[in-house]
Amino acid sequence: MNKAKKDPDNGTWSIQYRYTDWQGEQHKSTKRGFKTKREAENWLSTFLTKQEVNFDMKMKDFIDIYMEDCRSRLRENTILTKEYIINDKILPYFGKKAVNSITAADIRRWQNELIGKGYKPTYLKTINNQLTAVFNFAVNYYDLGSNPCKKAGSMGKAKAEEMPFWTVEEFEIFLDHMMDKRRSYVAFELLFWTGLRKGELLALTREDVDLEKKVLTVNKSYQRIKKKDVITPPKTPKSNRTISLPDFLVTDLQEYFDSVYGLEPKDRLFPVGESHFNDEIKRGIQKSGVQEITVHNLRHSHAAMLAHMKIMPLEVASRLGHENVETTLDIYEHLYPDSQMKLAEEINKRYKKGEREE
Repeated sequence: MNKAKKDPDNGTWSIQYRYTDWQGEQHKSTKRGFKTKREAENWLSTFLTKQEVNFDMKMKDFIDIYMEDCRSRLRENTILTKEYIINDKILPYFGKKAVNSITAADIRRWQNELIGKGYKPTYLKTINNQLTAVFNFAVNYYDLGSNPCKKAGSMGKAKAEEMPFWTVEEFEIFLDHMMDKRRSYVAFELLFWTGLRKGELLALTREDVDLEKKVLTVNKSYQRIKKKDVITPPKTPKSNRTISLPDFLVTDLQEYFDSVYGLEPKDRLFPVGESHFNDEIKRGIQKSGVQEITVHNLRHSHAAMLAHMKIMPLEVASRLGHENVETTLDIYEHLYPDSQMKLAEEINKRYKKGEREE
């Protein structure tokens, strides 16, 4: 029997309760520290509803169950992203609705409201995917009858319309204007000539770079989580990789290492935060006048350079640490959106040339 009791010593309330979890196991426990009897009873009512996973329950309560499952399986930064999208974009609209009362029409209205706010198509897609994931979780593990997101359809686009990048010539113009800061100069060299992700660059230590073998090892990533510097495993298993370095970059790295006083093997090469190089690339763009791109676009610029060199996509995928070559091919398609048209024109030219030769 569930019963609330008042502690005579401190005036707070506790409640003893029994429950059966989703695996059918019975438990007995006590929850303490409530200010009032009603607060204790309301907490227990919500708790028991979550254990039963009755889809008359409110969406906000089911999302608590969903997030508890996610926390044991996903990286912290992924959890933070999910929490932001859920709290900012999903719960304000669906939080107080019963899970089994949310219809495809409700989801269409929610989608239209978000579309009207002018978010980028790729962000809209991400938001929609998160709501779909919550309902898929309910269908797959708690036997909700169907996912209303499937009937409602998606919103946004999985891929950006275009992917700006720098040519080698543009990068060299930009780099000439970064010579006043050696750290930025070398960091941008690494980003452009190796295709590193920004988090991978920020996690690099002295021991990750072998100047004799002319390679660097990628085995970790830097992130700023809850105002703390956090080093995590790389984005995917294939992100663990070794990248070869051109001779001129080896020389510049040696000079940079020599300039950093007391550099130890496990010291980060670039002990700055995530926003530092965002600010630096803006500074360099303003000084040099080259087209505006982001730090992440330097990775695409590296891929564009390799594509121009006619390096096979499989080799590019290995160098960039892509989980599969399809990701690389998608990048190639974005970098050269008119490539299919040019290919058709080339075939047409050769076909006509063959006709003339006959």
